Amino acid sequence: VVTSDRMVESPCSLVTGEYGWSANMERIMKAQALRDSSMSSYMTSKKTMEINPKHAIISTLKERFTADSTDKTIKDLVWLLFETSLLTSGFALNEPVKFAGRIHKLIKLGLAIYQDDDEESEEDDLDDIEVDGDNDEDDEDDTMPTLEEEDISAMEEVD
Repeated sequence: VVTSDRMVESPCSLVTGEYGWSANMERIMKAQALRDSSMSSYMTSKKTMEINPKHAIISTLKERFTADSTDKTIKDLVWLLFETSLLTSGFALNEPVKFAGRIHKLIKLGLAIYQDDDEESEEDDLDDIEVDGDNDEDDEDDTMPTLEEEDISAMEEVD
């Protein structure tokens, strides 16, 4: 992580070194069918995260981290900043499910949905789900035919 003075609007970005593959080349090489996995380990470029210390997000994160360094929300926000900078720089995420979970948590915070409210709404949703599926009008389409019902003689006529 390096502080940068060349960024104006972005809180952070990921840059690659002069040597090694770019983000696009890494994506192309990962897609190759007959690639040598040993070469990809030393040809991937070293990524450097540049942060803009003048940006409001970075300065607020620094203030909150100095106030409480054990806050899990700050840790999630820093990871979210890193992963969004990975995406905007053209790299692929290693764990997209965790990224999506952080986005969902951020949306819940923005909508003021707290854990207690979420558990109650899940219970309400479970009450609304039909257990027997009585209202399915197209049950005939959902059932698989048994082997006895299929016409096997059509296959024998091919000869």
